Amino acid sequence: MSVHDGHRKRMRQRFLAEGLDQFTDVQILEILLFYCIARQDTNPIAHELLNHFGSLSQVLEAPVEELCKVDGIGENTAVFLKLITQVGRCYLTDRASKSRILPTLDSCAKYLQTFFFGRNVETVYLLCLDAKCKMLCCKKISEGDVNSTTLSVRKIVETALSTNASSVVLAHNHPGGLAVPSNVDVQTTLRIADALQAVDVHFIDHILVTDDDYVSLAQSGYTFPASNG
Repeated sequence: MSVHDGHRKRMRQRFLAEGLDQFTDVQILEILLFYCIARQDTNPIAHELLNHFGSLSQVLEAPVEELCKVDGIGENTAVFLKLITQVGRCYLTDRASKSRILPTLDSCAKYLQTFFFGRNVETVYLLCLDAKCKMLCCKKISEGDVNSTTLSVRKIVETALSTNASSVVLAHNHPGGLAVPSNVDVQTTLRIADALQAVDVHFIDHILVTDDDYVSLAQSGYTFPASNG
């Protein structure tokens, strides 16, 4: 057994006994790299990743091609690191989907937040509900760059109609920003609400999501037209 094998064993035993709460960011990256880089001291590579990107979250959100620029990081390791947040998002959305009745704005918002975990580009989701507030689907409508996404009102209406939704909640994220609606957000929301009213689908709310916060336009005082049904 090499000195690295002994260190890895001690790190794994510590993790199994304590979890990651007392690990530093370097140690978390170091133990992750154990499973990609065999028989090599991964501590210097973990330090280099943090020096290059600035934080653990930025390492895990970095593009594969940028990760590969760090000494010691090959494509397989970069893909593995990229998987972490994506698997985390799948885990959160799967757990949240076990409760499929979403009767309040708060329950809808908390469910929608899980879809934006680890996303660093602006993305739009539409949550479709039946008359009893049972979730029918939560579908990605569009995805753009860090600051903007092209939003198709027609696609939103078609998605609502295709699921036979009675009501919908729209959500999008402001990556790295504040959960504050812009004038464009408000005007686009009103156009969507009007279009849905015309096909008897109730527009409940537009949720703006950041990493650890969300804002409801409805709870902020904006009103939307009621459906005709």
